[in-house]
Amino acid sequence: MPICFNLMMHTDAYIALGSNMGDRELNLLRAVSEIGRLDDSKVTGLSPFYETSPVGVLDQPPFYNAVLRLNTAYTPHELLERLLHIETAVFGRTRTIHWGQRRIDLDLLLHGGARLAEDGLVVPHPRMAERRFVLQPLYDIAPDLVHPLLGRTITELLASLQSDEIVTRI
Repeated sequence: MPICFNLMMHTDAYIALGSNMGDRELNLLRAVSEIGRLDDSKVTGLSPFYETSPVGVLDQPPFYNAVLRLNTAYTPHELLERLLHIETAVFGRTRTIHWGQRRIDLDLLLHGGARLAEDGLVVPHPRMAERRFVLQPLYDIAPDLVHPLLGRTITELLASLQSDEIVTRI
């Protein structure tokens, strides 16, 4: 008699969270909760929260940032779709100013070893290795994780980063 079971593959994905409008800490906590409610997924790691200086558009309030690890059955496209839904449906985000103020920003940094470069989805995130506000919290939960394109660990990337960003653990 054949054995039948669910062959759904799960992958570790890393998601950056950021907020600089309203109650920043509550926004991050609510985003973690919403991500934790996704089907076929489980939050398996969460960094400490950091207060960080803005990057890109400098004339705005500082951010709170964190990174979470999500073990998920979703493909990168499916996961991105759900993250965008959380941003818009739960937090009412509208994208008007690139790198502007926002209650929540959810960026898919890594999805296993996936390497994608398509309209609307680039994995690994194209600027993650240049941003202390991403690398520091990612280091806290996955220091030995290897960047799929650069072949360097998060520890190595953080140690070699040249940045004037201010990143303070809260």
